[in-house]
Amino acid sequence: MCSEGKNKNVQSGFCSPQSGRILGFIQPWLLLHLSQEPSHGYQLLEKLNRNEDTRGVDPGFLYRTLRQFENDRLVQSSWDVKGGGPARRVYEITADGMDFLRAWIDHVRSTRERLGRLLHAYNSYLESPGAKKA
Repeated sequence: MCSEGKNKNVQSGFCSPQSGRILGFIQPWLLLHLSQEPSHGYQLLEKLNRNEDTRGVDPGFLYRTLRQFENDRLVQSSWDVKGGGPARRVYEITADGMDFLRAWIDHVRSTRERLGRLLHAYNSYLESPGAKKA
């Protein structure tokens, strides 16, 4: 039996980290969508559900995140009263939100480089004469 946060790898039979969602990964996607155009919550939920990395986001989580973003001044909102339906809150990214998104992207790039070095070292090891094959 694997400990919490681990899955049994079918091929090796060993426990390994879970794949799937990356902790905190919804936040940069939300900011990216808002950098492209102001949107209301339901539009953001639809956009997130079209992406396999963000599909299935809980609507409550989405709205709590947007409220926190607003408290942190990463987004601002206003009421859209146009149209025949009820008023909807529309969110747009702020300059601070764009800075935060850029910082996230820098972090992702740095992590990708670090992962690349690990994969390169592992592949080099596997190609060495004395390597224990996985």
